[in-house]
Amino acid sequence: MPESAPILSDSSALLPELVALRRSLHTHPEAGFALPRTQRTVLTALAGLDLEVTPGPHDFTSIVAVLRGTRPGPSVVLRADMDALRVTEETGLPFASQERGVMHACGHDLHTSALVGAAKLLNARRSELEGSVVFMFEPGEEAGGGAQRMIEEGLLSAAGERVEAAYGIHVLPGRAGVFSTRAGAVMAGASSLTVRVIGRSGHGSRPHQAVDPVPAAAQIISALHTFVTRRFPVFDPVVLSVTKMQASEIINAIPDEATLGVTIRALSKESVEILSRELPALADGIASAYGCRAESEFQAVYPVTVNDAKAATHTLNVLGDLFGADRAIALEDPVMASESFSYVLSEVPGAFVFLGTTPEGTEPDAAEMNHSPRAVFDDSVLGDQAAALAALALSHVGATSAPQADGA
Repeated sequence: MPESAPILSDSSALLPELVALRRSLHTHPEAGFALPRTQRTVLTALAGLDLEVTPGPHDFTSIVAVLRGTRPGPSVVLRADMDALRVTEETGLPFASQERGVMHACGHDLHTSALVGAAKLLNARRSELEGSVVFMFEPGEEAGGGAQRMIEEGLLSAAGERVEAAYGIHVLPGRAGVFSTRAGAVMAGASSLTVRVIGRSGHGSRPHQAVDPVPAAAQIISALHTFVTRRFPVFDPVVLSVTKMQASEIINAIPDEATLGVTIRALSKESVEILSRELPALADGIASAYGCRAESEFQAVYPVTVNDAKAATHTLNVLGDLFGADRAIALEDPVMASESFSYVLSEVPGAFVFLGTTPEGTEPDAAEMNHSPRAVFDDSVLGDQAAALAALALSHVGATSAPQADGA
């Protein structure tokens, strides 16, 4: 792998360009699987590089770009997600979203810009590469399943031979410029539960002539929250939140049904299996006790994001060598949010890394969390984010890269 000073010098020189790209993406965000403007912007930013670029179709605007070294060798995936959230921005930034109801509230604009930067850094080092780098620009991460579709469409063999490793970096509140990750489960899997409690409607003044689904739904809410604290050990935690409840549209009518929406995070397949089996049974039993019936739909949305143990150690060593040990730290606990990169790490050993981006003058613990309409990210980290991705790729395909098994 090349010396750290040149790659950091080059990434520092790229910073103004990457910040401009990030702010352009932030001003004009797009959500979902179809991101035509974003795709065009990224393709323009990649133009002139020695890449084999495959853009996705209009309804799924992915980009897969392959950089082939001058000598054969293994290949590695570097990933960025490109989609925004359906959130109305409230930051007041001069480059705030101009698209009402859509905002880059999760930092995907930074991820995309940093991956463009990594492509430029690695393209300049093409003569040093023994192998290939696959750049994965993913739409629909927030919509559920962008990465899975890219895998189905051949992402992992885009360079010919199947990739041997995969890396991604996600921004979060934290001291700006500090990278962190851990071996094993690094992010939770996500599931959802929808429960329709069906009774019989009536007038609010004569509840005895109706079968009211609202009290049954209220008891189900209480039981769901109690369930996770009594059914799962604290060392294999489950987080459950009832986030939606819908019933009558008018105040003096007992509705025919009440509907609950539940989001669930878990750290093991075993927990998900228990949840998928027992939560619908719990809802059905309580509904029956109230003379109602329940129709439940449980859906596993994302698997647990699991870092390969050797890859996690390797990542911390590479980033520690590049930036200093105080900027590459091991996480004690997983993050209970979820991530579509889990699909990639289910297929390929690799690591998912967090990068602190809290702006100067704000305490990280007081910073607005990702998905907030007031979330603000310090984009001065973009040069280092690009360098980190490039360095991880070079640790596999650089001319002097150490074998992955060495864990260094």
